[in-house]
Amino acid sequence: MTSRLPSHYEVLGVPVTASAQEVKAAYRRAARVHHPDHGGDPAEFRRVTLAYEVLSDPKRREAYDRSYFTSSPQREPAGTPWGPAAGTTDDGGTRPPSSGPHGDDRGFAARRAPGAGPQRNPAGEPAVYEPPFADVAVPLIPPQTAARREYGEPRRRGIFGAAARIEREQRTAALIRKYVLSEIPSARLVSGLHSPAGGAYVAHAVLAGYRLALVDSMLVPVGNYAWDGAHLLQGGRAAAPPLLANHVRMFQEVFPELNVQGFVLVQTPDSSLHQPVIDVHRSVMGGIEPLNASKFVRELKFFLASGPQPNTVYVPALARLLTGLH
Repeated sequence: MTSRLPSHYEVLGVPVTASAQEVKAAYRRAARVHHPDHGGDPAEFRRVTLAYEVLSDPKRREAYDRSYFTSSPQREPAGTPWGPAAGTTDDGGTRPPSSGPHGDDRGFAARRAPGAGPQRNPAGEPAVYEPPFADVAVPLIPPQTAARREYGEPRRRGIFGAAARIEREQRTAALIRKYVLSEIPSARLVSGLHSPAGGAYVAHAVLAGYRLALVDSMLVPVGNYAWDGAHLLQGGRAAAPPLLANHVRMFQEVFPELNVQGFVLVQTPDSSLHQPVIDVHRSVMGGIEPLNASKFVRELKFFLASGPQPNTVYVPALARLLTGLH
């Protein structure tokens, strides 16, 4: 996993749920320790001061949370990365490979030794937390919060079609709950996220291990469709899926330690998982392919379960996602 800069919360040693009084008390403790007049490190004192300036101002803190900690970033002097060196853990062990667009994200199967027998998929094992709660004085989120499987709820957006959108998103969440959360104990479903791209929302995000799936949905009549890379076609009609690619790109930029992928679920009034039938044109290359419920469940589970350490709940990423619910 790549090295990362500390968040303002980590610098002050407070959880993301800390009150204004808790932030002030933590700043005073940290300032006494790191003030140059008391023999402290000036760079560390500047880091503490910046953290307090942001977290003590309600508007700046809200903007910081909604940006997933990318605004007012902490700065590191050259050659002094935050935390352990990339590729190692606190105890000197090996970190999981980077899941970002430039990292080795071939999953657990790719790391098998030559000649080794079949390797079990750990995705179905009980969830473990990284970092372990016992190893940190003040975790970013409480253990009982991290242990929850679902967070947030569909948001009312706009005037027209709001009820239909909420119903569709509730159906999507129910599908993920039944077929994904029940089989991957580390999976966490977050609904109604602010997008880093601006004022828009992302319907759902599913975090498991070091992989993050962004999910949106659309509703079409029962029938047979063709996907040409931009539209679902049926006869003379064309339906465009939600524009999710830009959100995926933005989330990948703000979560470089994760592998982020988008999924579009196509629903119909029919409860069958196999409706609608969608044929893909041979000319289609790349992009986010709209999927009926059966293929959506299969592809989403494969994506989450085939990543490195899929039974891990990566607490820093989950904490950042939860601030995006504000």
